[in-house]
Amino acid sequence: MARSSGGSAGVVVAGLTAVALAVIAFFAFQASAAQDKAGKPSASQPSSPSPGASGTKKKPSKDEKALPAKSGKGIRVVYALERRRVWLVDKSEKVTRTFKVVPSTVSPPPGAYKVTSRSSHVTGSDGVPIENVVRFANVQGVTIGFSAAVDGSMPKPDGSRKTGGIREKREDGEALWLLATNGTKVVVVR
Repeated sequence: MARSSGGSAGVVVAGLTAVALAVIAFFAFQASAAQDKAGKPSASQPSSPSPGASGTKKKPSKDEKALPAKSGKGIRVVYALERRRVWLVDKSEKVTRTFKVVPSTVSPPPGAYKVTSRSSHVTGSDGVPIENVVRFANVQGVTIGFSAAVDGSMPKPDGSRKTGGIREKREDGEALWLLATNGTKVVVVR
């Protein structure tokens, strides 16, 4: 009898292992199919999470993620006001990263700027501790720059105050910080 139950247990374990492997293979297939549909994952794709299966968020289209035409040449940061999106472009004209941002209440007019100063950690004009601050313009006495809140938040700015912080996620802020040293071109497009 002991021999018989030992054999049944082995069959059960083998069956469970086969089911587990089938589930893993299914998920691997789904992930592969999703990558094929969206293109190979790379640093040029946004770092923000993909929308969930619930469909509550709209997935950005390829056109929305495409680098705007006439956005300059060479190493640069491109900021599209209407799309609320930033692109980091390397010296070979390759987009190394693109991501959504939350604009400030004061926006720079379209044009070419240069990074004028940077700060690793400061307090923003809205009183929020921020990091990886990259400043590039001054509009109506308000300094405009990219930054990430240390707590990771990206709230909509208070429209009653003039602020110049264009907020990004922390990992996006770090990538921008590494590319945009003093003097780096920042191109603002509509």
